[in-house]
Amino acid sequence: MDALDIVMQKEKVVAHFQPIVSADTLEITGYEVMGRFHENDTESMSLRAFFQDHSIPDEYRQEVEDHIHDQALNAYLEEGRDEVLFLNVDVNLLVQDGGESFVERLKEFQEKGLTFDKIVLELKEHHFIGDQSQLKHFVQYAQSLGIKVALDDVGKNTTNLDQIAYLMPNIIKVDLAFTEENSIPSMFRDVLHSLSMLSRKIGASLLFEEVNGFNQLNYAWRNGARYFQGDYLRKPRNEFSDKQMLTEVLRKDFHHFITLERKKMEAQIELMTSMNKRLGAILKKEGQWSDVDALTMNIANALEDISFRVYICDHEGYQKSGNALKEIEGWTYHPEGRNRNWSWRPYFLENIVRMNFEKRGILSDLYSDIHQNEMIRTYSHPLTDDLYVFIDIPYEYLFEKDHLI
Repeated sequence: MDALDIVMQKEKVVAHFQPIVSADTLEITGYEVMGRFHENDTESMSLRAFFQDHSIPDEYRQEVEDHIHDQALNAYLEEGRDEVLFLNVDVNLLVQDGGESFVERLKEFQEKGLTFDKIVLELKEHHFIGDQSQLKHFVQYAQSLGIKVALDDVGKNTTNLDQIAYLMPNIIKVDLAFTEENSIPSMFRDVLHSLSMLSRKIGASLLFEEVNGFNQLNYAWRNGARYFQGDYLRKPRNEFSDKQMLTEVLRKDFHHFITLERKKMEAQIELMTSMNKRLGAILKKEGQWSDVDALTMNIANALEDISFRVYICDHEGYQKSGNALKEIEGWTYHPEGRNRNWSWRPYFLENIVRMNFEKRGILSDLYSDIHQNEMIRTYSHPLTDDLYVFIDIPYEYLFEKDHLI
């Protein structure tokens, strides 16, 4: 549809509301405001393409955006709602006057009873063209008024983590649209871990959007989502919903998630207990030893049903042995791995300290092995006060066991 047709028929542009659910209360805590063009009583069209088309004059897009916001805010006040409204804004238009025009329009609604702490501005930082300090100034200005700021489409685009930290948003919206219901790219797990760590450091909440299936909801829940949004929960509608309409459904889903996670934890503890016993028996049989290469191969042979790579490091991460690798013809030894340093790996030094303190082995999370190009776990165990053995467990073994993936 031609952009001018939309502008000239604004009466057909209708504000829709997609619920945002809180993980702690299991209630609808807010709504993202979206606009749809209603051709007739049964057909409507998303306006996403209209707002993303920068060949359309700024004043056209601003006029329609204002129209949608006015509808949403008026409906919100008329019904006496107290949830949070997420308003999408074009950041390039917004900062042209430092955000003053937008704030002045909000103040008109403030006089009718709106409080600024019920407003969240959704910004697509990666769409911003201009000096980042200008954007930072606006974010700080909005937050000083009590308005919250959310960075949108994080994860879908290669937003720089340093830039997120610089802007200090209140909410980070993680987009799951590019993931399939039954497949989450392994690379995304690493990106999400970094986002989760960053959000905690800057005091931001994670909101997972485009949650369009059960597995995506589970994935968001497992990765620290405070808020959820997507068609699996409820599609956008031109009306508000009952706050607790999703509570019982989510309570059942969360019960399933918690039960599954407990089974996973139990399976990991059982594996660690078994590995502790088996490795303890091996070391006891070895007695006094001084040849780390021979010890590495002996451990590998004794644990050939569960491992594909074994090596020994000291407390600073320097590899003191070579690598025992399981290949088609059996175990082979690769001394060239000696003297490599692995202290740069996430959690390496933390796990060394834990093993020293707890005097037992540790099982890692699932991670992607750079050599095998598959998801694995590593079991590490203290040998002495200064030496530690690392036993890599292949995906094939984990897959065959319940709840280790």
